[in-house]
Amino acid sequence: MVRRLRFNGTGSGDDGCPSMHEDLDSGEVVVHGPPLTDPEDIAQLQHLGEGEVPIVVPRALLVDWGPKDMTREAKVIDLDRFGRLFTQFEHTAWRLETRRRYASDEATDTYAQFIGGESVDWDETDSEWCANRREQSALGKRIERVRIVDNPPTTGQLYLLDNARRNSSVGESIMNLWRADADRLNLPSEDFWLFDSRMVALLEFDDADNLAGVELITEPAEVVRYSMVRDAAMHHAIPYEEFAAGLAVKE
Repeated sequence: MVRRLRFNGTGSGDDGCPSMHEDLDSGEVVVHGPPLTDPEDIAQLQHLGEGEVPIVVPRALLVDWGPKDMTREAKVIDLDRFGRLFTQFEHTAWRLETRRRYASDEATDTYAQFIGGESVDWDETDSEWCANRREQSALGKRIERVRIVDNPPTTGQLYLLDNARRNSSVGESIMNLWRADADRLNLPSEDFWLFDSRMVALLEFDDADNLAGVELITEPAEVVRYSMVRDAAMHHAIPYEEFAAGLAVKE
């Protein structure tokens, strides 16, 4: 079975070596770097087994990027506290949307209009959600999303592509990325918000695609990893208008 490896980080700013990866299933750590080759050095090693290769890595690599306490308890917050994060952030709120459907969307009148082939009547004036986005944008804060889209897109993804008109009208910046490109970039399947590059709200969904919980992550190394995901996604994603136009041409 092929391992599911996650890139944690590197101790080098130039060539990416040495670096550390983590097995998402077993928790094992994979480190690569320059091999230890001097026979006199190797002779000092104990319990070096056949087929094992000693490598040399800076101590800082282990400190900065090694998994921390394996028994760390998740810090789960309720949805009210999660909602308050959208007024308490100071500079940026960024979202990666990776799922193929969201049950909460399908319970709305706008979704019924969309699947019925009607022109969706997006309410941009009365909702608390829209008011919040306008208020935060007026304060100079940035709210951005990258939405992953399958090929062909699911109904839920097409709905959100139409929904982007409302989001952008109230101050959000919406971009899209094909799932094949996201996979090529090794982006995670996690759905999350990143606030001010210092706090992650990891969204957890049940088997029926309902939002079931939110885990708050503030561990610096983990926040940096999510920030790296944001940077890669933003570099390769395209504005939703351009994405929608390209999709229309394909159809």
